[in-house]
Amino acid sequence: QVQLVESGGGLVQAGGSLRLSCAASGSVFRINDMGWFRQAPGNQRELVATITRRGSTAYADSVKGRFTISRDNAKNMVFLQMNDLKPEDTAVYYCNLPWARSGAYWGQGTQVTVSS
Repeated sequence: QVQLVESGGGLVQAGGSLRLSCAASGSVFRINDMGWFRQAPGNQRELVATITRRGSTAYADSVKGRFTISRDNAKNMVFLQMNDLKPEDTAVYYCNLPWARSGAYWGQGTQVTVSS
């Protein structure tokens, strides 16, 4: 059974930090690359960070140097450490396969709000 549960969001002041967690069930997530996406109101969902099963990472330019993606394969968890948060980081954050499209299964996401 496929399930994604994101958590860890909240309200933080600019310059603050948050750590998001994603609990993924289903073998498809355990054996594949994973990614964190975000969607701000009125915007399309964008991929901000990816991690391979072996731990290689990649980031969107907008978060590079501030966000760090990691995973715990034994626990089927993916994390996103977000530092030096900016108001433009405000969005709902989701985890999923990096190639997931709108019609795929998505979790409920976790809201991140950064105040100036």
